[in-house]
Amino acid sequence: MPPETFLALLVLGLVAALGALAVLDELRQRRIRSARAADNIFRCNKCSLVYTDDPEVDRSRCPQCGLTNGVFQF
Repeated sequence: MPPETFLALLVLGLVAALGALAVLDELRQRRIRSARAADNIFRCNKCSLVYTDDPEVDRSRCPQCGLTNGVFQF
């Protein structure tokens, strides 16, 4: 096998491997993003504690000080 052919196959193999890794990483990121968005995020107006609660809850009681807070918007 001539060296040019071997080098071309090696480069093609590396590019294919990097492409496969990029696709797998994107699939992994999508799973993490969908799992992460399940809960609402709350920030207490009194003690500044950041906590989460179920997605169907619009107002939640702070576990540290007991104040009821609304969903935190970024």
